[in-house]
Amino acid sequence: MVFNSLTFIVFFAVVLLLHSLPLNWVTKKINLLIASYIFYAAWNPPFVILLWISTVVDWYAAQGLVRAQRPASRRAWMLLSVVANVGMLAYFKYGSFLLANFSALMAGLGVDYRPPAYDIVLPVGISFYTFATMSYTLDIFLRRAQPARNFLDYALFVTFFPHLVAGPIMRPTELVPQFAQPRRASSSQLRFGLALITLGLFQKVVLADSFLAHPAELVYDGAAIPGALDAWVATLAFSGQIFCDFAGYSTTAIGVAMCLGFAMPDNFRFPYAAIGFSDFWRRWHITLSSWLRDYLYIPLGGNRHGEPRTYLALMATMLIGGLWHGASWTFVVWGGLHGLYLSAERALRTRFPGYRPGPIALLGFGLLTYALINVTWVFFRAKTFGKAGVVLGGMFGQNGSAAPILDTVYLVTVSGIIAGIVTAHWLMRTRTLESVVARAPTSVLSVTWALMAFAIIISQGTGNAFIYFQF
Repeated sequence: MVFNSLTFIVFFAVVLLLHSLPLNWVTKKINLLIASYIFYAAWNPPFVILLWISTVVDWYAAQGLVRAQRPASRRAWMLLSVVANVGMLAYFKYGSFLLANFSALMAGLGVDYRPPAYDIVLPVGISFYTFATMSYTLDIFLRRAQPARNFLDYALFVTFFPHLVAGPIMRPTELVPQFAQPRRASSSQLRFGLALITLGLFQKVVLADSFLAHPAELVYDGAAIPGALDAWVATLAFSGQIFCDFAGYSTTAIGVAMCLGFAMPDNFRFPYAAIGFSDFWRRWHITLSSWLRDYLYIPLGGNRHGEPRTYLALMATMLIGGLWHGASWTFVVWGGLHGLYLSAERALRTRFPGYRPGPIALLGFGLLTYALINVTWVFFRAKTFGKAGVVLGGMFGQNGSAAPILDTVYLVTVSGIIAGIVTAHWLMRTRTLESVVARAPTSVLSVTWALMAFAIIISQGTGNAFIYFQF
């Protein structure tokens, strides 16, 4: 079940109705838990079993951590959680990738190894909920959190449908305490939640699917060799598509949770106005960035053991972050490029510690950041290194006088939308959506809301799944 479908609208209306009935709080939580399982089962009912496994294993691992007296016992319980969750990821998400690479290695050594067919369906959202459940046991192991008081609250934390399949990646300390007391949205929360849902669906249905997806597909999925203009416009289109698609999901998820009376953290803060790459990762997929920082970068040494160790930790974290996104070497290269960018930025800051750029320089650095981010998107979007090389060749003028691929209407539409997105991000760079809404006239908000809703309704969408569902 996807947010941008009539099925979800009916589903959410029923959930909202049940949540508003005069039932006791435990019953309402059970209703939410059942609804969350229905939401997930709509894709593939047997995969609910994986949710149960992840939930039960981490619940009992956390209980074992609390009872364990010896350090070895505590490590054993922590490893049980990590092995179970990473094991599921490895089997379902990376099994085929590992097998293919092993076969290639054997072929390189002259061994004719032909593995059996590996036809495994990737469970939707497995990367998200395994990271969420691992954070529960890891935080308890590191003594940063206490276990949930009852199994119902923990199970609801794992399966809560707004964040279940594509984030934000919730920490137990952010959501479990909210289940302790009855929660119901106030009228202002309900209005703002519905507005966020509208904004998120507008980003997904209208901008990402209706305007930006097709130009990117024509270049990245077609056989024609793109020239400089086509390559850049298609890559810019994908930069807008991936933002509107994923930020649209996160915004909708936050709005859905708010309508039920729950708060979820921001996952995006206008990332295309980032000045530098550390700033970008403080604004893009924020909950994943913080997860990688807390559970990978810092345990690998962070910046506490000298510059060489810091650069190694940065590169390892970003390479793993790239692989998290997909079982392909193109994603690893995408993560590696970000690791190189972050390392180069750190080196420059160390070399010029007193440098304070002025407004013009800040704008220049911001546009350079966005341009280099677009280079990384090529590897994120391209299905093969061959296609990535062809697109990069076009972007840097190596494809000669290639025949045009994109019509003028695509060139104009993409340019206008991307210019609007980047401008909006710069205008909102130091602001929050809540503060702008609070100061805006009611008439302006009403008209904007109505126009977005009208655009969603008239868009000829097909309920396309969100891009990050595949991760």
